Amino acid sequence: MQTKPHLLTAEGLARLTEELNHLITVGREEVADRLHRAFEDGQDDDFVDNAELEAARNAQSFLEGRIKELEEITKNYQIIENNGEPHESVRVGDWVVVSEDGYDEEERYMLVGAAEADPTNGRISNESPLGVALLGAKKGDVVRVNAPRGVLEFRVVKIE
Repeated sequence: MQTKPHLLTAEGLARLTEELNHLITVGREEVADRLHRAFEDGQDDDFVDNAELEAARNAQSFLEGRIKELEEITKNYQIIENNGEPHESVRVGDWVVVSEDGYDEEERYMLVGAAEADPTNGRISNESPLGVALLGAKKGDVVRVNAPRGVLEFRVVKIE
């Protein structure tokens, strides 16, 4: 069964591919060295109590999980096309400026696929509550988002 492709910008694909290559080469080598050192240090101790060996094994498990995740993403993706043509409604790949109702401050987000989401850097997933609400919205529209503290309203100020 084919799963739906991960939506990525060209820059996002390059970033994820670079991360994957780094983890496969440098990351695996670092974890292997850490495991080797922990195993050597544990020769004198009871293995059951070797916290560093357990931590190294956990790091290896996390690393391999991330490698598998990145391999799956980079094998099944669709590039988000942004041809720069003007358009009226929000699409994946757009930068959107919004203001939360009742506040003067504006926030700027890029709508991206889930694999590329990075809210601290202004990249929100098209599958997030705000992302879903913004898709198809036009400048001046007010979108509503269910949040833990209640329904929040955002006005679309600009689509870039």
